[in-house]
Amino acid sequence: PRRISELVQELAAIDHVRVVRFHTRVPVVAPERISEALIASLTAPGITTWVAIHANHPREFTPAACAALARLADAGIPLVSQSVLLAGVNDDAETLAILMRRFVENRVKPYYLHHGDLAPGTGHFRTTLAEGQALVGALRGHVSGLCQPTYVLDIPGGYGKTPVGPCLVETDGGTTMVTDYQGCRHPYPEPPDPARS
Repeated sequence: PRRISELVQELAAIDHVRVVRFHTRVPVVAPERISEALIASLTAPGITTWVAIHANHPREFTPAACAALARLADAGIPLVSQSVLLAGVNDDAETLAILMRRFVENRVKPYYLHHGDLAPGTGHFRTTLAEGQALVGALRGHVSGLCQPTYVLDIPGGYGKTPVGPCLVETDGGTTMVTDYQGCRHPYPEPPDPARS
């Protein structure tokens, strides 16, 4: 906790830094480490600290993990999630729905669902983008909006993350069509274009 506190204090001294975000799996793999001292080390006057909780399966939410998340949330630290879509682990709509509900039940806002990176040795965990889009689409009708993560791809080559969720709005012959959670398409009336009048 001492080194984290020193780092947060140093960041708080930088005028343009007002928000710090930590990413961690500690609450789910070593929940006993989320102590009052650690929680106190995460904050400093004049700075807002967010913590991104990395978890990939509902079974990671043990009673001890839930208690650790409660300690962070009770301290007023905003929590968001980050998960990776993993073939054979969480690549079905039911598991993803339960995972996202577990986050929300523990005051963690689902944030990112990452498409698997091209890291060596992890190819067996990767799904196709189309499979991921279908899974995210399946979540829409089965969990509340609060439980919806943004499906993202980290573009190879260092070009950053981009949302890759299913496209739900398209123009078809001049008519805007919107797709609902059941896959049905519906026309949406756009306002008239004043330039065409």
